[in-house]
Amino acid sequence: MATSYSERVATGAHPQPPPVPQHPPGPDPTRVSPDGSAAEPSIGDLVGDISKDLSQLVHDEIELAKVELKEESAKAGKAAGMLAGAGYAGHLLMVVASFAAVFGLAHVVDLAWAALIIAGVWAVAAAVLFVTGRKRMRSVNLKPEQTMETLKEDARWARNPTS
Repeated sequence: MATSYSERVATGAHPQPPPVPQHPPGPDPTRVSPDGSAAEPSIGDLVGDISKDLSQLVHDEIELAKVELKEESAKAGKAAGMLAGAGYAGHLLMVVASFAAVFGLAHVVDLAWAALIIAGVWAVAAAVLFVTGRKRMRSVNLKPEQTMETLKEDARWARNPTS
């Protein structure tokens, strides 16, 4: 079950990016005009603030994408390891058990028929392992969904910053 970014942050599964600094609307109290009244920020100051905020936002989005990709890569690695382990164990088991089963079954039917029956049994086992591994591999999602969602939210905000 997928959890939201805020749920992962609350449980400690995701590092929380630092908040984007918010400036109250209106004149900056640290800027004072020569007559002692509060001065309006200059265009350069506003552009600088926007630039810093945008830079922080991009940095936070990149960090979120890294965390998401790391989680999905770990899932993919585990699934691939299980597939490889199943293949190796299946091979060893097939070799040893096949000989034992063929020779055991040869007491009932001809040796060639015994070998064919055992080969069919192992084909079914290999198919089950393949289907299980493929199913787990399909559940891996390397697309950073949360990052894409927050980028869409940021774009919506940028188009209508007052809503």
